[in-house]
Amino acid sequence: MGITMKPLVRLFFRTLRRVIGPIMLFIDWLTTPKGIQRPLKEQEKINQNTQNMALYQFKTCPFCIKVRRHTKRLSLNIETRDAQHDPTSRAQLVTGGGALKVPCLKVTNEAGEDHWMYESDDIIHYLNSQFGQDHFNNQSHATRH
Repeated sequence: MGITMKPLVRLFFRTLRRVIGPIMLFIDWLTTPKGIQRPLKEQEKINQNTQNMALYQFKTCPFCIKVRRHTKRLSLNIETRDAQHDPTSRAQLVTGGGALKVPCLKVTNEAGEDHWMYESDDIIHYLNSQFGQDHFNNQSHATRH
């Protein structure tokens, strides 16, 4: 009996995701956060720094939505890659990151080395440390002295 229940459980959760997913995306769209307004030069520098980043995600994953909302809040232009429906992105995530788990932020450093970061809270903490208001307030304060 346990063997026949497995397909039913999968079907239940697949159906649940198909119903709830569009609702989550609509709510996300309705409540999209407003991004930080920065001076043009500062935003250009941030855009340049985020060119070496990619966020692997599933469109309706709640943790992915959380990270995407935070990138919008910080006005970050980070490429998103659909690891659920795009076979190339999925393969890159599994090969490079080692697991089909989202969200995952890939950061390529200046030496060309890729670093793969999982867990939404860790990604948000990293983005705040690199691009949050406090980070740039401290940098601009240091350059004035």
